[in-house]
Amino acid sequence: MKKSISVWSFAGGSLKDKMELAKKAGFEAIEVAMDEEGEITPSSTEEQVKSVRKTADEIGIETSSLATGLFWKYSFTSGDLEVRKKGIEVGKKMLQAASWLGVDAILVVPGAVGVDFIPDSEVVPYDVAYERAFEAIRELGKAGEEFGVTVCVENVWNKFLLSPLEMRDFIDKIGSPYVAAYLDVGNVLLTGYPEHWIRILGKRIKRVHIKDFRKSVGNLGGFVDLLEGDVDWPEVMAAFGEVGYDGYITAEMLPPYSHHPEALIYNTSKAMDFILGRA
Repeated sequence: MKKSISVWSFAGGSLKDKMELAKKAGFEAIEVAMDEEGEITPSSTEEQVKSVRKTADEIGIETSSLATGLFWKYSFTSGDLEVRKKGIEVGKKMLQAASWLGVDAILVVPGAVGVDFIPDSEVVPYDVAYERAFEAIRELGKAGEEFGVTVCVENVWNKFLLSPLEMRDFIDKIGSPYVAAYLDVGNVLLTGYPEHWIRILGKRIKRVHIKDFRKSVGNLGGFVDLLEGDVDWPEVMAAFGEVGYDGYITAEMLPPYSHHPEALIYNTSKAMDFILGRA
């Protein structure tokens, strides 16, 4: 596996600063993100996006994938048709930007039935959310084929696609080689066991996020540093070995909760070495 870290794990600085710190800390790759403001946006030109890749090449770090937080704002399952259309537009912009970056995967939040950590979040009937998400991801899968980029659906705290069986069947029903799973190991702990998800999803897993979680806390405050929570890392790594996953494994940490955000990057790298059996 290649050791990667999400750009969201850093407390501040430019994208170049984050890449340099990631490289110094021992990461082989970094996951970059699209936002409405910043160095990669939906309106970024090919030249602007390729300059990000050039910077990474100069630093000597790979770009593992392209993520975004915009799907919480522009949800595929929203009751507002214009919001849903905007979400699909963002997804297509991501696919194009990913192709310019030279990465073959984007992270997609498939929508939500409800989101407890977003105040006044819309509650969407589960069957309606499923239908809307399915149509959106299917459309993006077709666009992904044109760009040669896979749409990776992440398991998040959205009260939706709550089991590995449901995620598996959702992906299989779409039936596109350009729609896959982005498994977040830490997100599973609230309701299940990541090793079960790994073995059931198998080859459908295209990208992986890791973080750790304490089940006794049971809310956002339960996310902790790697090796400090309840993830059974030996079992998780055994499961990855069984299904043959050998791609990027990307740490997604929470720097606002760290008293030493730069040290968090180094500590995360060392913890990943233990998890990956490199220590």
